[in-house]
Amino acid sequence: MSVDDVNAMIEKLAAGDHEDLNWKESIVDLMKLLKLDSGFGARKQLAQELGYTGPLNGSAEMNTWLHQQVMTKLAESGGMVPESLKKSA
Repeated sequence: MSVDDVNAMIEKLAAGDHEDLNWKESIVDLMKLLKLDSGFGARKQLAQELGYTGPLNGSAEMNTWLHQQVMTKLAESGGMVPESLKKSA
């Protein structure tokens, strides 16, 4: 599945959600939409498990990197949230 396909799939999810989430830019909003724990501890653990090498401090850099990784993992798994993301978050 391409990233464009993932974007289209998430757009459909967002359209049916009662919150106005900025999932295209915000890892917190993306994780909320995917029904994953979006708290700092969960994001820190997920970044660590996915191989982030910078400071695990919730910085914009960490969150941007994590957003890209989650989108990539969704594309790799055909749009399904992989178990590896569910157990981390």
